[in-house]
Amino acid sequence: MTEYLVPTHPSETEFTEKRSTFIGHVWPVETEEEARARIDEMKKKYHDARHNCWCYLIKDGPVRYSDDGEPQGTAGQPMLGVFQKEGVTNVCCVVTRYFGGVLLGAGGLVRAYTQSAKDALDAAGISVVRRWVAMEVPCTYSQFEEVRREVFHFGGVVEGVDYGEVVLLSVLIPE
Repeated sequence: MTEYLVPTHPSETEFTEKRSTFIGHVWPVETEEEARARIDEMKKKYHDARHNCWCYLIKDGPVRYSDDGEPQGTAGQPMLGVFQKEGVTNVCCVVTRYFGGVLLGAGGLVRAYTQSAKDALDAAGISVVRRWVAMEVPCTYSQFEEVRREVFHFGGVVEGVDYGEVVLLSVLIPE
């Protein structure tokens, strides 16, 4: 299994463009059912909004998006592009638009939905998912600092240290 990127935690952001309000939400998800549940939740919460555009990417699974009434290619696809560009998977994003009375045009819509998705992703943060190998490394007291540095050099983490006749480090090393 290679490493991949996911949102760190759920987020919500908001901004206004020419009196239209865009509310962006991002969630880490594992399944298509979980993504659909988040989308339905936002449609119920913001039932009075003009548009609830969404997209989701599941690792080794489906990739879906919807413009929800906006002109074709101006909302869902640009939002999806944000996550594909950043290399983020297992993500669901919903951007809700309250229309402010001023038409943005196709270019303005693409920029607004892209910005909203990017802002929500930035607020959520990005984490790396990778497989780890647990090891116990015995060493002498004089070797302890050098072994600890080597573990960190390889991107590992020292979980615990047992000081006995020899020093025993419990470590996690990326696979």
